[in-house]
Amino acid sequence: MNRILIIDDDIELCELLNDYLSGEGFAVEAVNHGKQGAAQALATEYDLVILDVMLPEMNGFDVLREIRKSSKIPVIMLTARGDDIDRIVGLELGADDYLPKPFNPRELVARVRAIQRRVEAVEPTTSVVQKSAELKVGDVVLCKTNRMVQRAGENIELTSVEFNLLEVLLSRAGEVISRDDLVEKVLGRRLSAYDRSIDVHVSALRKKLGHYAGQTERIRTIRSVGYLYSLPESHP
Repeated sequence: MNRILIIDDDIELCELLNDYLSGEGFAVEAVNHGKQGAAQALATEYDLVILDVMLPEMNGFDVLREIRKSSKIPVIMLTARGDDIDRIVGLELGADDYLPKPFNPRELVARVRAIQRRVEAVEPTTSVVQKSAELKVGDVVLCKTNRMVQRAGENIELTSVEFNLLEVLLSRAGEVISRDDLVEKVLGRRLSAYDRSIDVHVSALRKKLGHYAGQTERIRTIRSVGYLYSLPESHP
């Protein structure tokens, strides 16, 4: 993950991030307009996009929608500090992570590295499909080798983060998993105060999977602890 595209109309910030990220070994390009950024993100091979919400011509949400029509490239959204709605909407649209402005460039690098570790961890190392590469709970089947998910035989389109989240939940179905563990395993970082990103990803995953028969939730919230993927036989 060495090629990064920054889409932000703050030219000084782009120059600062270019200098900092280049010093960390990344090849960086910057675009200052949303429409141009969306086109460039889809036309060129990048490993990650850093995308600001407030952009001229086409805002960051619309840029993300355009990218997600045909690409699963990791995207980190830059939002105004304290603007929770921007963060939630960005994550629901398929952003992998967010960072509120102003921020320390070192934290941005840490977020990029966390995504890098996640991507490298899921890259297939063999073309042989093994039984252990498949997780099945009830009518939901997750295949690690081709990163496909089916529910009752129908394909479910998930973002990269949603897939990783479902993999962790299915692998420990029937067991309560703390929010701290989920953030570390799925997002590759430690849970910080007021960080609700994992909850937004869980909410989006719930909507895509739907309920068990009888309207029982597949992913249960365990108050003040975390989440649990329900076993179908425990809820007739």
